[in-house]
Amino acid sequence: MRVYISDLKDHVGKTVELKGWVYNHRSSGKIKFLLLRDGTGIAQCVYFRGECSEESFEVFEKLSQETSVKVTGVVREEKRSPGGFEISARELEIIGGSVDYPISPKDHGPDFLMNNRHLWIRSKKQHALLRVRAEIVAAIRDFFDGRGFTLTDAPIFTPSACEGTSTLFETKYFDEKAYLSQSGQLYMEATAAAFGKVYCFGPTFRAEKSKTRRHLIEFWMVEPEVAFNDLYDNMELAEQFVEYVIQRTLKNKAEELKTLERDTTQLQKVIAPFPRLHYKEAAQMILKENPAFQVGGDFGAPDEAIISAKFEKPVFVHHFPSAIKAFYFKEDPTEPEYSMSCDLLAPEGYGEVIGGGEREISHDTLVRKIGEHNLNVKDFEWYLDVRKYGTFPHAGFGLGLERTVAWISGIQHVRETIPFPRLYGRNYP
Repeated sequence: MRVYISDLKDHVGKTVELKGWVYNHRSSGKIKFLLLRDGTGIAQCVYFRGECSEESFEVFEKLSQETSVKVTGVVREEKRSPGGFEISARELEIIGGSVDYPISPKDHGPDFLMNNRHLWIRSKKQHALLRVRAEIVAAIRDFFDGRGFTLTDAPIFTPSACEGTSTLFETKYFDEKAYLSQSGQLYMEATAAAFGKVYCFGPTFRAEKSKTRRHLIEFWMVEPEVAFNDLYDNMELAEQFVEYVIQRTLKNKAEELKTLERDTTQLQKVIAPFPRLHYKEAAQMILKENPAFQVGGDFGAPDEAIISAKFEKPVFVHHFPSAIKAFYFKEDPTEPEYSMSCDLLAPEGYGEVIGGGEREISHDTLVRKIGEHNLNVKDFEWYLDVRKYGTFPHAGFGLGLERTVAWISGIQHVRETIPFPRLYGRNYP
């Protein structure tokens, strides 16, 4: 009977069949040890001469790292073995050989590892990291699905810019120009008018010629939008969301986080509510340590680090200057020079993980601001219709999945947080 390593606890004393890959192997006279991985875990398989077939002993000598095999044996409890169980092995069959596997225990440079990303993901830490990512994805969906949100996916091909024309990937759409999506937000504003509470979750693209540890060319983003929410409702939703995702991941992926050697002390403190700073307060905080900061400008990574270092929890900065925000942000009615926007900055130097705010609801104001941003109003006629036919207050945000995975996992570079990263200058494998 074939079983998975994660289910060995349910088959103690029974003869089972495992299929997987050689993680490690060694011999000691009349006993041979095989560490087998199958994607769900790692199991030690022990071959004693006299208890297993002589043919299996001979086959064992042909094993190498990542050879795929079939192991047959009896499950027994063994606290010293990975997972607390091991196999008293009887048979061994090679399914697929592996010669000169390129990734060895020695140190490899990042270029080598990225060129071999299709193999690197088999390693213990990368495997754990991508399992953490999968848990975070499931938590994101469960949070919104469990609170009455409707998933309404946004298109990948778009006719216009959302976040500025300088980072657009242009492509041909038959006889017209199209662009790869920078964000699904504008479409979520439209579907919020149909469903009230909506979200999209998928890949987005930014043609940024940036080689920092926090940027990818293709990344995943979840973007909720809620009808009749304002900026403050939006921050409350965001902090509840982040708390849920982190606390669930800490609970369900504790072993993977141990494998990643993640100190979870700070993450355990991520409980709503989070501190909130007006941009003006944050700017003064930055100036004390970075006198060169230009008040009225956006934050760089060092500026975000200055702010987040003052708090044990993530911190909101709200009311960024209108001049540095996209056309769709609502201006503060009492201080139009500031927008009803917010960023959530993660502690430990991970920076912005959420950006969002309240949207402009005036048709005429939007037309003016689209012009001020040198965009073609015709490209946004469908978007303006949302204001012409029953305009309504609404707010939302976007959370970048890869930055969030990096933060929760304690990984310094986002290139490891997605199976096959797309970086400036790298489109392989």
